Amino acid sequence: MKIKFLIFLSYIIFFIYSNLLSDENNKNLKVGLLAPLSGEYSDLGNSLLYSLQLALGEIGDDKVFIIPRDTGFNDKDKLNSAIKDIREQGVKIIIGPISSEDFKEVKKYTDITFISPSNISPEFENNIISVGISLESQLIALDKFIKKNKKKRTVIMYPNNKYKELIEKKIKKLNINHFKIFNYSPDPQILTGEIETLTNYSQRKRNLEIRKKMFEDKEDPQSIKELERLEQLYTLGKVNFDSVIIIDFGNSLKSVLTSLVYTDVNQDNVLITTVNQWFDESIFYENTIKTLYYPSINYDEFKKYNKKYFKRFKSDPTEITILTYDALGLIYYVWKTNGKINSVNDFSLKKKIKGKIGVFSFKDKKVLQELEIYKTEKNKFIKF
Repeated sequence: MKIKFLIFLSYIIFFIYSNLLSDENNKNLKVGLLAPLSGEYSDLGNSLLYSLQLALGEIGDDKVFIIPRDTGFNDKDKLNSAIKDIREQGVKIIIGPISSEDFKEVKKYTDITFISPSNISPEFENNIISVGISLESQLIALDKFIKKNKKKRTVIMYPNNKYKELIEKKIKKLNINHFKIFNYSPDPQILTGEIETLTNYSQRKRNLEIRKKMFEDKEDPQSIKELERLEQLYTLGKVNFDSVIIIDFGNSLKSVLTSLVYTDVNQDNVLITTVNQWFDESIFYENTIKTLYYPSINYDEFKKYNKKYFKRFKSDPTEITILTYDALGLIYYVWKTNGKINSVNDFSLKKKIKGKIGVFSFKDKKVLQELEIYKTEKNKFIKF
């Protein structure tokens, strides 16, 4: 009888302790962080951790805790070990992984919600929500911008590389197939010839030479004046498009821009836009495009964040860190609103959320950002 009583008492104590522990967990928000805190990419990992420290300061709630764990780089064993360790701390939500290549690995942890700064897909994917600046968000912003400027003949340009199929799927899903598609070689030497074909460069050169010959032997003032005007030109005739969207970045983007200038595309008539820009000032000095437009996060907020980060940590943040900064704010909002976070369904919000990078909207289990249009002009980033 005594043994039965002790067993019964043990169950009661365990039940009470479990409830107390559950209540304590509900009162606190524990957020895991998966980041490469060691090895080749440790600077990125530490920058992500610093950004969350800034966000914690902004939130100012001592019931919010960050539990970081090192995942290394491309190390599945380390990734799984980190997740299991975080889960043992009673964590239900994790910021990370930073790479979409790890999505397959984290999907098996169905009791945990992952908020990733990846920009591969805006859709909720099982237990993963990506809050990166998706191509969908950028193309939606550019489509509106192009229509606002009353452009009717747009060419979407992108390289023939490993992202080609992904880009084509997204274009098809967004139903913007009314745009002409131009797929080009990532090899700069081949690219120039392809851009010449797109812009009908050879014919436009011939048009100029034919036109000049019409006035070469004439001596009347009007003919002389016209010949002088033609001598200032490189080609004659318009291209068969009035706007372009270049889905590229880095040196490859600069090669495309250089080729468009080389083939004498009239920048006063043709709207030149691109994606995937983070206010990279090198774009000022390595191309001769007068005005380049692109959708992006809020520039003023981006500068404020960088300034605050530098003041606190005496170093410049990695661009992706502003996404994790906003991710913690989003998590905190959902937790305060619902009192808990059990799954990705808790993030199916009806209202829009304003963050540092811009305004988030959540619809049909999809995350989209309302991006602003900026232009590069006279070595400055200007909000359009």
